[in-house]
Amino acid sequence: MSAEEFPLSKNLQYLKPSETVSINQEAQRRRAAGEDIIDLSAGEPDFDTPKLVAEAGIRAIQQGKTHYPPTAGILELRAAVAHHLSLLSGGRPVNADNVVISTGAKQSIYNACMTLFGPGDRVLIPSPAWVSYPQIVHLARAEPVLVPGDIEWSLKVDVDTLERHADSRTRGVILCSPVNPTGAVYSRSELKALAEWTGSRGMWLISDEIYRRIHYGSGPAPSVLDLPDELLQRVVVIYGASKAYAMTGWRIGVALAPRPIAQAMAALQTHITSGASQPAQWAAAAAFGDDRVEAEVAAMVEAFRRRRDLVVAYFRQHLPGVEFVEPLGAFYFFFRVDQYFDGGISSASDFCQQLMASEGVALVPGDAFGDPRWVRLSFAASEKDLNRALERLARFARKLEAAHAAS
Repeated sequence: MSAEEFPLSKNLQYLKPSETVSINQEAQRRRAAGEDIIDLSAGEPDFDTPKLVAEAGIRAIQQGKTHYPPTAGILELRAAVAHHLSLLSGGRPVNADNVVISTGAKQSIYNACMTLFGPGDRVLIPSPAWVSYPQIVHLARAEPVLVPGDIEWSLKVDVDTLERHADSRTRGVILCSPVNPTGAVYSRSELKALAEWTGSRGMWLISDEIYRRIHYGSGPAPSVLDLPDELLQRVVVIYGASKAYAMTGWRIGVALAPRPIAQAMAALQTHITSGASQPAQWAAAAAFGDDRVEAEVAAMVEAFRRRRDLVVAYFRQHLPGVEFVEPLGAFYFFFRVDQYFDGGISSASDFCQQLMASEGVALVPGDAFGDPRWVRLSFAASEKDLNRALERLARFARKLEAAHAAS
């Protein structure tokens, strides 16, 4: 059967499958076939969910907490999230009534975009950017506009750059910090400038802070919640349990929004998923609310820091000519590969395909994030696997350099 025989809705005319998911699935397929594949493509921690958190989910099942939850989330979780976010930002008031729990942060972003944007609207997205942002904006029938970041500024964008890409139809900005795929982190002053600019233009700022706890500076990464109240009137904060608490499979996302927007997002959710799994919500309530879990979060972040240092040191010693963004947060390392382009490799996608075929290392090409000159490596893997993968990557790079020299 051809696609022409089953025409799809125009809602999906721009939709592309997630390349990060596709690469991860291909790596798993090759492993199942017996190939020695080191998968550094996945955007999820390689740790188990903390035991106290998992036990809270199991206990909820045993206690019969398995029915439909309130659409916006159980009060216990929303209150735990509000208290948690308050503590992260110096005790600022956070109202649980403004919190909406969804089936993963991806749905939280979808809910926000469907609520705030529509046909004719344009949404600015600093690039390189997570693969789903443009796709979700398209699903809202709005137009995503990728705004290239400055390599001199760790591929981040500033207000002047956004201003050059804005027009009368621009309705919002989707920002991620710490950034997937680069690991760059926006400072408090940078976030303040962005919030002031979007607010002055009557735009919405969706601030995706899912990696906030995975920060290699002091404390959590800076947040828009560190800013004065008057700058948050047109801001939606995205958060969740997946990254810092190793709970990707539990599917718990969080949106914090002004009350009318939170209510509209919850109303939208009643027609999509109704709400996140109730046992998963009780587990997340323990993650956000039980102080004993914090020690495990700190240990995970410290492990990511060691791995970050390992990767950075390896590149500096063994691949000194390769440009990269030094990650200050998240668990990604973003490096440039266009110096290896020739007749056989014309994009990061080609580079990654040949690397997997010849060396068995799975990485994500920058094509997926809006820039085909770069590659994303996830260091959410054991140090043993990281060392093996880096050796294979360096060997592959030397082969390409030798081929260049011979041509």
